[in-house]
Amino acid sequence: MNTAPTPKARPKNIAERVRELLFDTVLEAECYLWDVEYVKEGAEWILRIVIDSNEGVTLDDCERVSRAIDPVLDEADPIESSYRLEVTSPGVERPLTRPDHYEACVGEQIEVRLFAPYNGEKTLRGILAETEEKSFKLELPSGEIIEFQKADTAKVSTVFDW
Repeated sequence: MNTAPTPKARPKNIAERVRELLFDTVLEAECYLWDVEYVKEGAEWILRIVIDSNEGVTLDDCERVSRAIDPVLDEADPIESSYRLEVTSPGVERPLTRPDHYEACVGEQIEVRLFAPYNGEKTLRGILAETEEKSFKLELPSGEIIEFQKADTAKVSTVFDW
């Protein structure tokens, strides 16, 4: 049995469709939608709904959002094959993958992993100084400000010093 998404319903399209479906419902549940992922892990597909709130996310928040979105997903039925639903927090070291993620984290410390080295380094840390649609500026500890194209980064995430 083939459980892969059909060509016209690729995982990224499914995630965007689910994001549109659930955005208001998550807000009504007193959280906001940080991200939606539809990924294959091992033999199963996972629909991961990542929520956040100004007060942080508790297990109760995850349960409340899960109960709120379940009937919306059942009614819209945006995924043809079986999947496991997860509702989770983005954590303190969260990946920045969408323009609104970058905007929310301006002024915070981030780690940037590059495909190609910059001055011999593929991983840099600094403060997210500014963001545009396709680029962002990183202020290094030295005070130097570097502009990177988002497409040139392998991963960008917030940093929490333990």
